[in-house]
Amino acid sequence: MCIINMKMKNYVHKNLISFKQVDEFDCSNVYAPLVNAMRAYKDNPCTGFHIPGHNRGQGVLDSFSSLVGIDALNLDTTDEFDNLGTLFPSSGAIDEAQKLASQVFNSKRTFFLTGGSTIANLALAFALTRPSEKIAIGRNCHRSVLSGMIISGANPQWIMPKKLDDWAIYGALNPVELQDRLEKNPDISLVWVTNPTYEGVVSDIEAISRVCHEFDVPLIVDEAHGCLWNFSDVLPKSALECGADAVVHSLHKTGGSMTQSSMLHISKNSCFDVHKVEHALKLLHTTSPSLLLLTSLDAARAYLSSDIGKSAIENAIDNALYFRERASKINGVRVLNALSNVAFDVTKIFIKVEGLSGKRLESILELDFSIEIESASDEGILILSNIGNTQQEFDVLLNALEKIASSNYPDLAYLEGIKFMPLTAPKVVMTPREAYFSKKERVKKEDAIGRICAEVIALCPPGISVLLPGELIGEEHLPYLSDFSEIDVLVK
Repeated sequence: MCIINMKMKNYVHKNLISFKQVDEFDCSNVYAPLVNAMRAYKDNPCTGFHIPGHNRGQGVLDSFSSLVGIDALNLDTTDEFDNLGTLFPSSGAIDEAQKLASQVFNSKRTFFLTGGSTIANLALAFALTRPSEKIAIGRNCHRSVLSGMIISGANPQWIMPKKLDDWAIYGALNPVELQDRLEKNPDISLVWVTNPTYEGVVSDIEAISRVCHEFDVPLIVDEAHGCLWNFSDVLPKSALECGADAVVHSLHKTGGSMTQSSMLHISKNSCFDVHKVEHALKLLHTTSPSLLLLTSLDAARAYLSSDIGKSAIENAIDNALYFRERASKINGVRVLNALSNVAFDVTKIFIKVEGLSGKRLESILELDFSIEIESASDEGILILSNIGNTQQEFDVLLNALEKIASSNYPDLAYLEGIKFMPLTAPKVVMTPREAYFSKKERVKKEDAIGRICAEVIALCPPGISVLLPGELIGEEHLPYLSDFSEIDVLVK
């Protein structure tokens, strides 16, 4: 568990590139087949009588066309035309792009997705779990994993990560607790964990994988927020290197692809049937995938594995370390750094300012300083050091934090009693599918106490459920339901 922290100590501060100096890098050998195919499509237009109906941007509102640009509309096509290849079954440039991604991530098979990592989680649940089958799942899973349980009818067995109470966030999963759970429940057939946490806390996936192998139970890791790990020795090891059977990556989150594009990897030593997973993806995925999104995945893979991309990742790490050091010296500002036996992704920075809730701090930064951060919760805010950020931008944020910490900003009374990160252990009385398809009614949230929830209630970000179908609703849930006036519950 100390490996990542040692890497941080050994990391040498470098004078890395400015993004104005990208011409210093030779990118001529960066091969992106889908990017090339789309360039050929753009440069050799045909007369079209097919979907999409706007016909390369000719049939859209002028103000929208000027907003997004005619080139974007020109490239808005699907995988059915113009020799670009198909997604299912994969062929042409799309197939070649997926194979290159598989090589880079060292997987048996990599699938491109245009429905976000949600589609990956739904397909994995659909393909690999069965009705009433027990699945061990970390409590901090994304709502899409729960939706997958509704689809398959599987019975989730919740594993509680460590709570970092002082920060009001989840910490790492304990491999020893997982081992104890598997020993007491030999009928658990799959383990599904989220790593890193939304705030960057990292679990010991190698140890968790060893436990799973000991009990001959496959492991899925939702590594949505860790897609850069494969490209830097300073960052944690990807679950693909740690023995997981399937790994989900949201390239659009931190990897530079367009919003809603993700990848699903089946590891080389996976026990999963690849064709079964592919069949589930075909059933759930759109039949009109956006070539813009698919091409952005190819471009992201090519960029991240290039010299300039790797330097951009080093730059993100360097900026994160720079910010952490400076912010830690501001009176009244606390930074979540390496704790005892806690590892973390350095590029995800969780901070708080004394006397202010996270939500209040977020609003001050946005309204008074025109700074947008990733998210805010009860205690603090999450800042991402991305491959597109500059040190100058972090200086702007640091100056803002210095002013805020030295000013007398009052926390707003309307936030009192409201909570945002559900740290409750579910009291489950039936499977999510059973509850979801039972007869239900909608009641005021105050009248729902003691009733059985019939819907998934989870705010994004981070998409962790407050309530799930089949869970008993208690008074402890009310502080997390400020955005809800009514809830679906089972009819008595």
